[in-house]
Amino acid sequence: MRNIVALGTVALLFLAGPTTSFPPQASAGSGQPPYRYRLRTVVLDAGHGGKDRGCAGVKAREADVALKIILALGRQIEENMPEVKVVYTRKTDVFVELADRAGIANKNNADLFISVHCNASSPAANGTEVWTMGPHKTDANLSVAKRENAVILQEDNYQERYNGFDPTSPQSHILFSLYQSAHIVNSIRFAQKVDRQFRTTVNRPSRGVKQAGFLVLWKSTMPSVLIESGFLTNRQEELYLNDKANQSYMASGIYRAFRDYKNELEANSGE
Repeated sequence: MRNIVALGTVALLFLAGPTTSFPPQASAGSGQPPYRYRLRTVVLDAGHGGKDRGCAGVKAREADVALKIILALGRQIEENMPEVKVVYTRKTDVFVELADRAGIANKNNADLFISVHCNASSPAANGTEVWTMGPHKTDANLSVAKRENAVILQEDNYQERYNGFDPTSPQSHILFSLYQSAHIVNSIRFAQKVDRQFRTTVNRPSRGVKQAGFLVLWKSTMPSVLIESGFLTNRQEELYLNDKANQSYMASGIYRAFRDYKNELEANSGE
């Protein structure tokens, strides 16, 4: 556990820096035009893939459903916002390690990181969830984070790469969940917009916006969300999520949230 505590010190030092929601503006009388923020790059992440199939229903697999939603979302952004660069962590059925997913976002200086997944629980469980990095307040939140983080067990040298983090240990998650992101305000802002779209325009049952310690979000250095699109262990939700039209509806809801989030940030910049 020493490595995790040491890592937490580094994280806390990072978080001691500025946590403003918007980029700095030129000072009055400086002769410089005000800085106008533009959301230029978004990284889209389809959870799991390759040897990691994720959770499963009778026919559908999480890796496949997540990829189809992400590709549909990417197409909508590319068609309607040519000024935005869209980067994918994967566009095919391949395995990408968690640190590499966040690394792609960091390397591209992304303004937003969106990761799409499917959920698993009892056959009666249903609804969408939108997650941001933060402390898990319930055992249920911890369970979701543990399931998604467990993918690192399929990676080589995961203990060294993740500084001793053990996805099977509640103690690791308790420490890890304390690492607040400097981008938490905008992460929650975007998450709320996604959740609102799911509830009001896509007509999906919602389980709300939640927080927990997800490795893939913690490693990214920009506002980030993880979207659980529904429960493949619920037969009705599996049928819904495995349908191409419904995958497009889900992507459309995320796209509208992205559009509104982008417009809001850019409108408030440079005022």
